[in-house]
Amino acid sequence: MASVSGLALDKVVLVTGAAGGIGQAAARQFAVQGAAHVVVADIDGDGARATAEAIDADATRSQATAVAVDVTDEAAVAAMVDGIVDRHRRLDVAFNNAGISDAMSEFDQLDLTRWDRMIAVNLTSVFLCMKHELRHMAAQGGGAIVNTSSGAGVVAAPGQPHYTAAKHGVVGLTKAAAQEYARRGIRVNAVLPGSTDTPMIRRFIGDNADIAKLIAATNIGGRMLTADEVAETAVWLASDAAGMVNGQSLIVDGGGLVR
Repeated sequence: MASVSGLALDKVVLVTGAAGGIGQAAARQFAVQGAAHVVVADIDGDGARATAEAIDADATRSQATAVAVDVTDEAAVAAMVDGIVDRHRRLDVAFNNAGISDAMSEFDQLDLTRWDRMIAVNLTSVFLCMKHELRHMAAQGGGAIVNTSSGAGVVAAPGQPHYTAAKHGVVGLTKAAAQEYARRGIRVNAVLPGSTDTPMIRRFIGDNADIAKLIAATNIGGRMLTADEVAETAVWLASDAAGMVNGQSLIVDGGGLVR
């Protein structure tokens, strides 16, 4: 893991979608970089607890708490964020990373149920998390938010119109929040990973070697990114080292998408 001095020193950090993949890697990196407390949130409560226990077992001074939460449920999101502030008196950093993938589908074959689920988890949840995070961060005088979009946030993913729409939406929400809250000391950025080796993408690939090769070929070097490679960028965006970076959508794919 890369190290930046004082990256998350003494800060209270929330990471959603942290039971595995990029979220899990980011939660552990925030701890390694010196976060005072990392709140590990995921709909998979057992997975969240496993991540938190791993952080607590590491030789760091950070502590971790697991929260089982459905980020598409506003009442649950509000309770989670309010609970963090009630316990720790502040929320300094939020990495809104929870998301899902789905099978490929031709545009006119995509049913509304799949569309609604994708938009709810990959876009509406980001809005809900930011809505409540921003409220507390504005009251305390500042903070940093990073949202997970995707390369599909700037270039359409073949056979994934609902995923493409959701990830484009995350980029738009990020810009809107950054513009509105910059003068209140809050930075909001997005990380846009290329194809990354996570349990989610492994489920999508299944046993199809052709799809695996196609996905790997979208990144420079012909391999998928590691979760740590993406997480390092997200942690940097949330850090004081990126103190003048705001409203940006940072693509992490080795140069596969150059714009």
